[in-house]
Amino acid sequence: MGTDPINGTQLDFLSEKGKALLTRIVNHPLSTLHDLLDSERSDLFEADFVGLLRGLDALGGWDKALFLFQWVASDSTIRASKLDNQSIEVIARVLGRESQHSIASKLFDAIPLKHYSLDVRAYTTIIHAYSRTGRFDRAIEVFTQLKSRGLSPTLVTYNVVLDVYGKMGRSHSKILGLLDEMRSRGLEFDDFTCSTVIAACGREGLCEEALEFFKGLESQGYVAGIVTYNSLLNVFGKAGKYAEALSVLKEMEAKNCPPDAFTYNELAATHLPNAVTYTTVISAYGRAGKEDTALDLFERMKRSGCVPNVCTYNAILALLGKKSRADDMLEILHDMKANGCAPTRVTWNTMLAVFAEMKNCGFEPGRDTFNTLISAYGRCGAGNRSLKVYEEMTRAGFSPCVTTYNALLNALARKGDYEAAEAVVRDMKSKGFKANDTSYSLLLHCYAKGGYMRGIEAIQADVYDRHIFPSWVILRSLLLANFKCRSLKGMERAFEELKNGYKPDLVIFNSMLSIYARNRMYDRAHGILSAILQNGLQPDLVTHNSLMDMYTRGGEPRKAEEVLRGLKKSGGRPDVVSYNTVINAYCKQGLMQEAMRVFGEMTGEGIRPCIITYNTFVAGYTSHGMFEEAGEVVDYMMENGCRPNELTYKMVIDGYCKADQYEDALEFMAKIREMDPEFDEAALQKLAVRVWENIRST
Repeated sequence: MGTDPINGTQLDFLSEKGKALLTRIVNHPLSTLHDLLDSERSDLFEADFVGLLRGLDALGGWDKALFLFQWVASDSTIRASKLDNQSIEVIARVLGRESQHSIASKLFDAIPLKHYSLDVRAYTTIIHAYSRTGRFDRAIEVFTQLKSRGLSPTLVTYNVVLDVYGKMGRSHSKILGLLDEMRSRGLEFDDFTCSTVIAACGREGLCEEALEFFKGLESQGYVAGIVTYNSLLNVFGKAGKYAEALSVLKEMEAKNCPPDAFTYNELAATHLPNAVTYTTVISAYGRAGKEDTALDLFERMKRSGCVPNVCTYNAILALLGKKSRADDMLEILHDMKANGCAPTRVTWNTMLAVFAEMKNCGFEPGRDTFNTLISAYGRCGAGNRSLKVYEEMTRAGFSPCVTTYNALLNALARKGDYEAAEAVVRDMKSKGFKANDTSYSLLLHCYAKGGYMRGIEAIQADVYDRHIFPSWVILRSLLLANFKCRSLKGMERAFEELKNGYKPDLVIFNSMLSIYARNRMYDRAHGILSAILQNGLQPDLVTHNSLMDMYTRGGEPRKAEEVLRGLKKSGGRPDVVSYNTVINAYCKQGLMQEAMRVFGEMTGEGIRPCIITYNTFVAGYTSHGMFEEAGEVVDYMMENGCRPNELTYKMVIDGYCKADQYEDALEFMAKIREMDPEFDEAALQKLAVRVWENIRST
């Protein structure tokens, strides 16, 4: 005997006979339900058909409700009396709730809907079913039928139709028309409305229209939710507008709308494969405490061929540091080295903060950790702390290795403490270790930083006598050390040696170009430029700036500006040094209007002038006796938040003295304190002495 499914269920809308029939249907297998319905035809003819459908739905039997509806619709003798507006509305609601869109679209194809007057909810469900099955024309047809019945579409209805138009494509004008219609009916857009319209714009590549729609809503007080933001993010992502996509993420955070999994997946998807995007998403995962997910994304990034930059590595180190995962942090540092990505101060500060915290918590560092700390302190400019860590390492019973010594040399090289560096090398050799290329390279940099040419020459002699193997690293370091000490002869020798078996990189070529430019050796400079191109390299910003400097020193401002134009034409972006160099070229020749023209172009490009820019103008004006203009530059500096320095005032005073205008020089001296109350008193006294010395010498 079947169970009573009605027990405990509120079905008061059915008669007792109806409830009994419902029980029989519920207890009967679906596979043979057709036979039961045929046998119960007379009872079904008299029964409350809508009530049975509602009862089956209430008992969780949507499939049997559908079967019953289809049985009635296929029976011509019972269909006319049972198939009405209410029964269609019930089955539409049932199928819509169960997301049976394919079944619904086929069912309503078989029913002549134009003969019925349904409620808005039923029409909306049917439109949605057609939309989900790609029957867009049919969906629009039903929407038109809804309005022809005099019914007012709800916000949900309009949202569904907006989605239909969006999926149809080439329907932007129709979408705009529908939005106007919604406004005229006083309907307020919700997140679904906004996300649907934005997604529709995205499908047609209408990024500007999507953003305009979004900003327009915001201006009217609309507060976007996660769904809308994700739609906008998707639009920019698919269009390859990475900066705009990232700005959406930043706005979400600023508006306290936390990103969800879809947000991160959109950013991490293949249509946003740049390092900036990956780094942003990795950082977001880190803030959310999802370190392993961030690491998985990091590995996926590398597998996809997208090269991590230093910001990516720093983001990984930061999230690992929060969990005190020291071993993983060291692996990331090794990965950076293997990929040729140089750690920055941020990298090392992150490492130091983590290891210091771990040590306070009882963490016992190993030799690799000590080596990392020595290197980290050195790179952060704390060379003395590096030496203390080295002493702590030896007290802990760890023997130094070549890596340890090189970390110490790196710290000392940044200070230029070559005497201490030489002591490290002696200790290294006394313990049986052989200095490697890195050791000699660091020692050379230490000598260069300290301006100790004798040390550079000593290593140089050992290299050229083949006591030290002339590797690419050592020859390159020799060239750069000589460059830092302005030794043209030493650079040329290293350059010739390097070309015998090695291929110079752009840094080497730029260094040679720069030294030739400073010495106004035009032919050799142009030879280097040709060599850059012949070696398949592209001149960069440094290359162009060196050429500008060469022409500036040679008194050829037009040629300097030609180089600037060439840089911009090639797609490069000049920096403040580029513009300062060309401005200086014109100022030296007294062509102040031309200099001002370049200055205007510089600020128009959004490049902020620096103290060197202003001092260049002051020098140009004073050297040509244009003291009023020089004073205006000083006033302009003060007004624009760039305080003149001692050199600024010195140039004005020297200009007056050179022109034998001593009273004007003294008057200017008196005004300095008034113009710049915070100017250093000792510096002011030095300037006063300078004026009086010039007066006495006349």
